[in-house]
Amino acid sequence: MRLTLPVILSATFMASFDYMVVNVAAPSLQRDLHAGSAALELVIGGYAFTYASGLVTGGRLGDLFGHRRMFALGMAAFTLASLLCGIAPDAGTLVAARLLQGLTAAAMVPQVLALITASFGAEERARAMAWFGVVMGLGGVCGQVFGGLLLQAGVFGLGWRTIFLVNVPVGVVATLLATRVLPGAGTRTGPRLDLVGVLGVSSGLGLALVPLVLGRQEGWPLWAWPSLAASVPVLAATLLWERRTAEPVVDLTLFRARSFSVGSALNVAFMMSFGSLMLVNTLLLQYGFGLSPVRSGLTFGPLALATMAASLGGRRVTARYGRRALTAGCVITASGIVGIEVALRAGGGPVELLLPLTLLGLGSGLTLPGVIGAALGGVRPERAGAAAGLLTTFQQFSAAIGVAVFGAVFFSLAGRHGLVGAARLTLLGDLALTLLTVPLSLLLPGGPRRARAAKADETAGETAGERVETAERRSGGRILDRRL
Repeated sequence: MRLTLPVILSATFMASFDYMVVNVAAPSLQRDLHAGSAALELVIGGYAFTYASGLVTGGRLGDLFGHRRMFALGMAAFTLASLLCGIAPDAGTLVAARLLQGLTAAAMVPQVLALITASFGAEERARAMAWFGVVMGLGGVCGQVFGGLLLQAGVFGLGWRTIFLVNVPVGVVATLLATRVLPGAGTRTGPRLDLVGVLGVSSGLGLALVPLVLGRQEGWPLWAWPSLAASVPVLAATLLWERRTAEPVVDLTLFRARSFSVGSALNVAFMMSFGSLMLVNTLLLQYGFGLSPVRSGLTFGPLALATMAASLGGRRVTARYGRRALTAGCVITASGIVGIEVALRAGGGPVELLLPLTLLGLGSGLTLPGVIGAALGGVRPERAGAAAGLLTTFQQFSAAIGVAVFGAVFFSLAGRHGLVGAARLTLLGDLALTLLTVPLSLLLPGGPRRARAAKADETAGETAGERVETAERRSGGRILDRRL
């Protein structure tokens, strides 16, 4: 079991790392491949919209065919796609490989939360969720920092190709270990995949995500608005279909649980704000204060360390205070946003931003693992993949909306108010969204008593489970086959 969590979380780290690392390598990549602006935007944004569009389907595939199997297949395919990116001879090949890389990430990432839910008891699960929060935050920051260091190192003269090829040995090891250490299940016989739902969800999300990801860089061309408008009826028709089909890709019954519905709403509001905050602060550091991409990434170091500390320490805080710890995380995040605004108003620079960025890390480290754990807490194991896929989709989609909307606001204000003034005004929207998460967190079920009761129930369940596992080993797997 020692290797189980590192193997599972390797997918989270790699997906987050590859989402951010291309931003650092964009100039050298464009120069070496003679890529136009459209191709460069697809290399950066194409990963995001194929990744987000496929998450719901990836989660459902895990429920149908087994989370270990889909994790291993997704990791192997992601590794192959990374290799194709690293050896791409031209911009067109790199764009295609990045689109494939996003789809393969969508196959493996939903299995992470499902495997954590299925693999660990209450206390271990809380620890695993804490590490999930750490890795999720570190992946993006490491993408910015180590991406720049890899480029400066010039390993074997490969230049930008190293940011993709570094995934290959990690992916090979993770794939081999996944087949050995991750918990499996018996052969599943059940309904087929809802292909109509897959097509509808993927098309609807794609119609929305393509303009959200690429629209700002393209100056919001005319095609962006019809695409956004078309996504609404496509998604609405898909949801009507999903309500009527027996085995939907999007399991709407999940929202009957208050923990999942409220947790999803909190997740959306928080990630819209957090995605915008990362964009605005990055633009401010690089263009407003003239920092290089590497130095800009290092400025986020305190945020990453604070996220790690809060995620790991938050497990004990949550066990003692229940959902009030999550509420505290939302309040601390809001105080970090206020701190950035105060520092900018006083004429502060990167050094003065370190403390409020640290507060952002502390707040997000308490909030994100807490809200995901709360949302998945009442989900049955056989539906964990679908639930995890939905939650991860909400995260990616909300962050994309936050980047698109607040990014457009930031650039529209920059001409009149300057970069610092635009950042201060944009932060007001981020603050409003973050403050919205405070009352939402109070609506989540669970408190200190319920947390202790759940732990006691889980301990009793683990004792019974150990007896079943012992009988299972002695029977050579026959008990599992009969249960399934």
